Amino acid sequence: MSQLIPIVSEALQATVRKLLPSQAGFGEDLQASNVIVPIIDLTPSAEGSQLATDLQRSFSFQGITSFSAQNSTAVVANSPGFYRIFAAVDNLTGTGTDTTVEFQLSNGLSTKSLWKCIAKNVVNDAYSTHTLDFIVFLAAGESVSCISNATEARCNGSSRQIADVSGLVSNPAGYVSQ
Repeated sequence: MSQLIPIVSEALQATVRKLLPSQAGFGEDLQASNVIVPIIDLTPSAEGSQLATDLQRSFSFQGITSFSAQNSTAVVANSPGFYRIFAAVDNLTGTGTDTTVEFQLSNGLSTKSLWKCIAKNVVNDAYSTHTLDFIVFLAAGESVSCISNATEARCNGSSRQIADVSGLVSNPAGYVSQ
């Protein structure tokens, strides 16, 4: 015989209100049943996220923003959300000074180093190369920049917003699900 048991949990009720905004004021307590009910989860299709995660984060011609820093600063992203950043860094030594390429996060008041490569000045020329692929989250008022201190310190890359500030994933621009 089936039994319904009330569940009183503000955390669970808050989750239901968040996931089902049209049900926010339904006024009933959640209930559990001792009957096994098969569930078909249509969430990925309803969200438009039936793509595998690695495919969702892919770059597309329409969806990327390219950047380049060579003895300059390039703002990579400055709107709230999650960003995938892919870059190639090339440093040359033996130029008479240390060369650096750095990715920094800023909130407008201070900065924090996210990644930094310093090529120390040496007598012989030498190259330092790196490929980067990482994801950052920016809150309102924050930005991520790439800074190069010399023409021998180069960084070229692309960024793409992969989710909004609420975590709602965006598919690559131009992708149409079947």
